[in-house]
Amino acid sequence: MSRVYNFSAGPAVLPEEVLKEVADEMMDYRGTGMSVMEMSHRSAAFQEIIDEAEKDLRELMNIPDNYKVLFLQGGASQQFAMIPMNLMKNKVADYIVTGQWAKKAYQEAQKYGKANKIASSEDKTFSYIPDCSDLPISPDADYVYICENNTIYGTKFKELPNTKGKTLVADVSSCFLSEPVDVSKYGIIYGGVQKNIGPAGMVIVIIREDLISEDVLPGTPTMLTYKTHADAGSLYNTPNAYCIYVCGKVFKWLKAMGGLEEMKKRNEEKAKILYDFLDSSKLFKGTVVPKDRSLMNVPFVTGDKEMDAKFVKEAAAQGLVNLKGHRTVGGMRASIYNAMPKAGVEALVAFMKKFEEENA
Repeated sequence: MSRVYNFSAGPAVLPEEVLKEVADEMMDYRGTGMSVMEMSHRSAAFQEIIDEAEKDLRELMNIPDNYKVLFLQGGASQQFAMIPMNLMKNKVADYIVTGQWAKKAYQEAQKYGKANKIASSEDKTFSYIPDCSDLPISPDADYVYICENNTIYGTKFKELPNTKGKTLVADVSSCFLSEPVDVSKYGIIYGGVQKNIGPAGMVIVIIREDLISEDVLPGTPTMLTYKTHADAGSLYNTPNAYCIYVCGKVFKWLKAMGGLEEMKKRNEEKAKILYDFLDSSKLFKGTVVPKDRSLMNVPFVTGDKEMDAKFVKEAAAQGLVNLKGHRTVGGMRASIYNAMPKAGVEALVAFMKKFEEENA
């Protein structure tokens, strides 16, 4: 069978060049006579892999020297607890709830202190980003938390909230490396890698050094303390070595493509093809307020559940797979991450046009 166009929200499409390179090195990584999958994380060969991956990520994102890069396990969901455990010194944090994952993070934080929901878009099924220019930031808040791109609902913060001097913490799982970002505006910027960077099973945390300390909430496990991993260069225990290796390949691919400026241009171009069609279509419609639309995740509906199901089924038969929307919203969703080629989006739109004509 030939490759399909995979619109999955994650685990998601990876660059073919990277997959081929990884396949070539599967049995013998650069003369070591073994796969990276079998390699000791304490070996010189692996140390080089992790060092190079970090170096390339720092270059791609222009990460300032006073930030640590941590390759951790537990996915983004583990950060929902790790963040308050490490940062809630005053036992207060403010949360902006713009989707399922921000909501889960907010609920988790309530176990560790007072989590305040200072803005939300739940009133309209998370179809927009609330105005965050003048929020009731708590005077003693340890941080303000956002999920920057909402995978399920297809919204994206185009402007960061005004945190009134408080530390900003952002989950960027589904927009990671899709465009340039000013890391210095965040205290922590983190994301699961399985959407836009690599295979499932890892989260990358970029954290300002002053937020890393031994002064964590009582009872915080050693493994859930940022200092443990920062001091050990992400090698305190066996990390997700193979994932780090593949992510490193993707960083090289991104650099070869021209970096994050170029990715932003490509991503805007791809998203425009799909959104322009949705805006002109009589059958399909986008579900997000246009100014808050994500470049990565595009939800859309026909307004008829049976028609939606028919579309998903017929699209899959054409090699356009994983277009079913998240179970909480239904409809369809096309995730068009960095590795989705423009041709994939064009093929999707061509099919949507044909489907519309046949089912008008």
